[in-house]
Amino acid sequence: MKKICLIICILLGMTAQAQEKETMVLIKTTKGDITVKLYNDTPLHRDNFIKLINEGWFNNSPFHRVINNFMIQGGHNQDGRIDPGYTIPAEFRANHFHKKGALAAARQGDQVNPEKASSGCQFYIVQGQVLTEAHIQMYQQRYGLNFTPEQIEAYKTVGGTPHLDGEYTVFGEVVEGMDVIDKIANVKTGYMDVPVEAVTMTVEIIKN
Repeated sequence: MKKICLIICILLGMTAQAQEKETMVLIKTTKGDITVKLYNDTPLHRDNFIKLINEGWFNNSPFHRVINNFMIQGGHNQDGRIDPGYTIPAEFRANHFHKKGALAAARQGDQVNPEKASSGCQFYIVQGQVLTEAHIQMYQQRYGLNFTPEQIEAYKTVGGTPHLDGEYTVFGEVVEGMDVIDKIANVKTGYMDVPVEAVTMTVEIIKN
């Protein structure tokens, strides 16, 4: 009986570990590699991102909008398509916020998209800036935000874009390659924040 209970406990533990395992993604860019983990508690965005990767949507895809101290945005496919023809319902989670390295979904504005539904393919990675206590208080007052101690610590140390919290779905984060974000964010840009010299990517699932 004890052996049976032990086996059951082991199996339950293995099942829990499998459920908790996060999908890792490698974004290979012309400026270096970025490794990202996708959150399990934003399953609609996670599964859609995986689907697009498997379809090759991001093969030789450009970072088409780059703003230093803010973010780098991609999502067009290599043929120039900017929309797969659908949106994704928002999945806001209080524990996922716009610190540096956050992977989030772009979307249309509130006037035409009051539900804040995400684009089916457009995404961005936060660069942002390190904030002082005064800046954080200003953001909280101006935007009616109430940051957790974890958020405050992150924004004061690694930085981010706190005014986007609760407005755009964050569905992953960079675990390696923060320096590559900075390299891309610092490229020369022209009209509409498009890099003068193309920065492209190919995205793949990291097999465990």
